[in-house]
Amino acid sequence: MAASIIIGIVIFGYAGWTIYRHVQKSKEGKCAACELKKNCQSGCDLTSINPKEKQNLNLHS
Repeated sequence: MAASIIIGIVIFGYAGWTIYRHVQKSKEGKCAACELKKNCQSGCDLTSINPKEKQNLNLHS
């Protein structure tokens, strides 16, 4: 009984954390949240990068 409760808490906790992380990354936008944004040659351009990222990349708009 106790093991079932603990397993349920772990499963729901992980699901909640995953949803939270997904929402936070979706707020950043497609290219800002991408792990490969510095090496990516796809459709991401400088207009899709937020101003903080431009400062981090030492780019001038």
